[in-house]
Amino acid sequence: MSSATCLRTALIDCAKAGASEDFTKRLSDQAVLRLCFDWDSWARPDQRPPIKAWSTWMLMGGRGSGKTRAGAEWVRGAIEGRARYAPEPCGHLALVGETFADAREVMVEGVSGLRQIAPPWNRPRYEATRKRLVWENGAVAHLFSAEDPESLRGPQFDGAWCDEAGKWRYGEEAFDQLAFGLRLGAQPRCVVTTTPRATPLVKRLMDDPKCIVSHATSHANQAFLADGFVQGLEQSYGGSRLYRQEVAGELIAQRADSLWKRDIIDSTRLNEAPPLRRVVVAVDPPASSHAKSNACGIVACGVMENGDFAVLADDTCGAARPEQWAARAIDLFHRVEADLIVAESNQGGDMVRSVLEQASRNVPVKLVHAKRGKWLRAEPVAYLYAQGRVHHVGAFAALEDEMLDFGPEGLSAPGQSPDRLDALVWAITELMGGGSAPRLRKI
Repeated sequence: MSSATCLRTALIDCAKAGASEDFTKRLSDQAVLRLCFDWDSWARPDQRPPIKAWSTWMLMGGRGSGKTRAGAEWVRGAIEGRARYAPEPCGHLALVGETFADAREVMVEGVSGLRQIAPPWNRPRYEATRKRLVWENGAVAHLFSAEDPESLRGPQFDGAWCDEAGKWRYGEEAFDQLAFGLRLGAQPRCVVTTTPRATPLVKRLMDDPKCIVSHATSHANQAFLADGFVQGLEQSYGGSRLYRQEVAGELIAQRADSLWKRDIIDSTRLNEAPPLRRVVVAVDPPASSHAKSNACGIVACGVMENGDFAVLADDTCGAARPEQWAARAIDLFHRVEADLIVAESNQGGDMVRSVLEQASRNVPVKLVHAKRGKWLRAEPVAYLYAQGRVHHVGAFAALEDEMLDFGPEGLSAPGQSPDRLDALVWAITELMGGGSAPRLRKI
């Protein structure tokens, strides 16, 4: 079957109102190809660039809302010189992902990535050694990781696409370095596609009069999602803050009864870890390992020379078998040069120790047992945050979302467990209580 025939079938299946099967049969193969790749004919209004003048466009959308496709199509439109996308064709672009792997696997090679959405007559080639995409007309897009803001120092661009900026660990620093490089062309433009999170960068962009903000929901794109996906999310999370953020694409203000405050977390944040006297990895294991199991919380924290605490890493994993989460915890233990793994034993008793020791017999393990409720265990740790004594080294979007959504009755989503938060509380509680002899280290 020819590509044109396949595309004709897809076109019929996805035809808009008024585009009948008879109409598509009268089109030539070339016309079918052109129509299938004519994004302006298929895009929803929220996926199209703003009509009025802009320098930054931020599209905040729920899971599967089509925001990545919108970002990729903007790059394509800017390179092709379509007026609504850029005042003149872009030739030097930056593609900035949360990590370099995300930039390549999502923005370039993903199902909505640049190589996948490109028409056959204008598909860019990826040059792995130079970390860039090159089009036939000479346009080039370089890939960057927001984990390495300094890599953006020096290069210059006439356009940029930033994906999942709400999850960037060094959000403001990476965006600032990018902004300094947007200095080519008549009107450099930057597109930001992200799940809404009230991070300093996202809030800053929302307050910027030169930034136009639009929203997209998962519902709007459900025709292109797996059957029942949105309905399943409604049944599991409907009405919760998580649902409003991850499906409805809303930027959620902080929960009034939360133990933690966003502004305090932001004000004490560090870019690099200071010398640490002690480091521990805490594990909050799930009770089972099937697809609907709770996540396994895995968080590393350290105590600083002045007695303050540093949150170093969140390696939480979901629906993992015991040997998988144990290996992940052991890997983090070595990566941060920890002294101890602290593991909650309520959901497995000595099995938890056995699994960790099987993964590595050279790692000390301490089992802890929860005798009080999550809120009571978390209060002393939240008090340290309120005093400005706990510092996040970088940003941990999922962990911070969980912290800000934690109230007296737990998380707002029914049946959800604060696994990352539990691991954080166990880690800092252990560091508060002292333990093995201190060692001076630089992370």
